[in-house]
Amino acid sequence: MLFNSFHFLIFFPTVVFLFFVLPKKWRLWILLIASYYFYMSFKPDYVIFLVCATVVSFFAARKIYETKKPTIKKAYLSLCIVVNVGILFTFKYVDFFTENFEKLFSVLHIDYAFSVFSLLLPIGISFYTFQALSYCIDVYTGKMVPEKRFHIYALYVSFFPQLVAGPIERAEKLIPQFKVTHSFSYERATSGLKLMTWGFFKKLVIADRLGLFVDSAYGNPSNLGSTQLIIATIFFAFQIYCDFSGYTDIARGVARVLGFQLVLNFKQPYFAKSISDFWRRWHISLYEWFKDYVYIPLGGNRVVKWRWYYNIIFTFLLSGLWHGAAWTFVIWGVVHGVYLVVSNSTVDIRKKCVSLFNMSKFPRLYALFQIGVVFFLVCFAWIFFRADSLGTVLTILKGIGSLENVRTVVLPGASKANFIIALAGICFLIVVEYVQQKKDLQRYIAQMPIILRWAMYSGAIFIILGFGIFTQYEFIYFQF
Repeated sequence: MLFNSFHFLIFFPTVVFLFFVLPKKWRLWILLIASYYFYMSFKPDYVIFLVCATVVSFFAARKIYETKKPTIKKAYLSLCIVVNVGILFTFKYVDFFTENFEKLFSVLHIDYAFSVFSLLLPIGISFYTFQALSYCIDVYTGKMVPEKRFHIYALYVSFFPQLVAGPIERAEKLIPQFKVTHSFSYERATSGLKLMTWGFFKKLVIADRLGLFVDSAYGNPSNLGSTQLIIATIFFAFQIYCDFSGYTDIARGVARVLGFQLVLNFKQPYFAKSISDFWRRWHISLYEWFKDYVYIPLGGNRVVKWRWYYNIIFTFLLSGLWHGAAWTFVIWGVVHGVYLVVSNSTVDIRKKCVSLFNMSKFPRLYALFQIGVVFFLVCFAWIFFRADSLGTVLTILKGIGSLENVRTVVLPGASKANFIIALAGICFLIVVEYVQQKKDLQRYIAQMPIILRWAMYSGAIFIILGFGIFTQYEFIYFQF
């Protein structure tokens, strides 16, 4: 079920009520049943793969811990990796690779036909398989002792707030929370509800409204002018951020009401002053996952320079492929890898430029310049991410470079009123995120007089109900 659905409006309070009313020994079972119900509400058939990933990783980790022979440990770790990656590859990548092999064979004039399965991607598969993998790897490396109780581990893999779109949780941080008795807390519940409200605002008022314009523009870019394509790309940058971070805020808010703390997944990424800073702020749980389980095992930056650069690009290539089985996603990942390589290799040159132009004397102006450059680079990469094919990418880049119809600003897809509301939403988001960098906004609001506080809460709900798009668009990262 979607967070922005009537189904969830009934489901969530029911789960909260049962969790805190029933005896303690039943609470985790209620959460586990609720999590599986939540997942099966999308498509019941695919729960078998969630169960498979859970069972294999649980017993593989137990065997890894119990045996003393390194070869046996590696065998069980390999089993966990093969099963989880195999499930992910079969449903997400098999058609991509078969289609590309068929094209390659055609170029080589080899007559061989590959079967295309056209399998429907199970929702959340990229997230729960990564959690299962990290669990087995952490047990193998000695970072943690495996969980003995199967239902607790099963809840870790399937915990419904973050099951289908993250954040990607680590077992060592989430599993201990399941072993603590959580009493209902009014302060924690209201804090969670406020976070959920902010998430719904970003999703319904900003992201889904921007989607009306972005879908229309990227669906037929050849008919748009240069300025329109630039605005459509900027709109997508804010659409995907508000959509994904909105989901994360709702997920973290839901978990917080129940007494659980999920990791922070976004930290004002469009205020980043470098590409590396951007990735410390964007989809933090995925960035940390690839850093810990791919980049560092490859050698990280503790190798010769050319190998270091290879490690960066290869890691981001895999990150791009994780997002989707298409060359556009692969190139998006490689582009960010190249950004980081160029950034790391030009540190001295950039320092000399800063000194030459005395930029350090104008720190705020220089910081604004850095933010602008990073945002431009990120938006350029977003073109590859959003476009449905490389042909569409070329059309958009040619359209932007043609400088045609530069005076045409409003995008097709919705009314001018919606266009103005979308711009107002972006401006409001920027102001809020700027303030959030300086202070804890939620705590600051909590210290206001009660009348002013409730006026703000009522106003927020009114804006969501009055200006939200309630056509139940799926969250963008559901497709990954």
